[in-house]
Amino acid sequence: MLGPFDWPPRDPEVLAALQQAYDDGSWGRYHGPNVQRLTKTLGVMLGVEHALLCSSGTFAVQLALRGLAVAAGDEVILAGYDFPGNFRAVEAIGARPVLVDIDPQSATLDPAHLQAACSSATRAVIVSHLHGAMADMRAICDAAREHGLLVVEDACQAPGAEIDGRQAGTWGDVGVFSFGGSKLLTAGRGGAIVTHRADVAQRAKVYCEQGNNAFPLSELQAAVLLPQLIKLAERNERRAQNVVRLLSRLADCRQLEPTRSMAPRAKPAYYKLGFWCRGADRSNLIAQLQSAGVPIDAGFRGFAHRGPRRCRVAVSLEHARDAGERLLVLHHPVLLEPPATIDAVADAIRASASCNG
Repeated sequence: MLGPFDWPPRDPEVLAALQQAYDDGSWGRYHGPNVQRLTKTLGVMLGVEHALLCSSGTFAVQLALRGLAVAAGDEVILAGYDFPGNFRAVEAIGARPVLVDIDPQSATLDPAHLQAACSSATRAVIVSHLHGAMADMRAICDAAREHGLLVVEDACQAPGAEIDGRQAGTWGDVGVFSFGGSKLLTAGRGGAIVTHRADVAQRAKVYCEQGNNAFPLSELQAAVLLPQLIKLAERNERRAQNVVRLLSRLADCRQLEPTRSMAPRAKPAYYKLGFWCRGADRSNLIAQLQSAGVPIDAGFRGFAHRGPRRCRVAVSLEHARDAGERLLVLHHPVLLEPPATIDAVADAIRASASCNG
């Protein structure tokens, strides 16, 4: 039996940060050094002029849209397969989601559909990097500029990832990050938006100031995130190496096809590792793998079955529907384990999935 694969790790640096926050009293302050330090560190790491911390990655998507002045009655494009909070963030500001299909290889938004999705009311597009696959941000941003769309880049699953040598979250008008309890950078809750645009940052700050900052990240949360940022690049590299090792041992498994990035020269961060389940009962396969201790689950349900009262469907959602029914995701904590554990995971998967040899 494999596992358990606990998260977050018991980093002594995090414990030291908690102790320091207790010793200096910053844990109980409205305005202390940790939030300021984390804000500056994020900006430097990503090479952006403006970073704003907030209460969650889900709220950060809403805040990004408000910072872009997307308003009630506007339309926002997003993939028919995505995190459900993104759909709700659009609804929360009174805008209307417009659904397009995904690329069948990466399960990320297919830029070829943006033109067909546009109407006179369409203002923005949300694009997410999902399950260890990176969306083609260059193609998406080029298409968005051509059609006058603003771009929200959801990098909640991809801190430290790169596309064509550029950090994920810095391609669009606004980038979004999450520090939720399962994320690669975790404070239990929390999020951030980053942008090169001063007007976007200012509108976001004005919205948050409701007597005081109504949607903050706390000093204690910021304190535990700072040491994790230092370790992010090294841990991303370990995860990537283990993904290569795992996939090489599953290359002949006919029932499991890994998702692949659309973007050129992509360096994913692997919050999840996605697989298309082909020719097998997904629920049964998940049950078998979980019983062996493999930390795997179904992906998102997606939005392919949502009706016209809540959204406009711009194109056929064939691949988004397929993703909702067929995607599996391997959870990231196992990807920091030693090679022997990765091999044991591969053996467990091979025992349940159809493999040649």
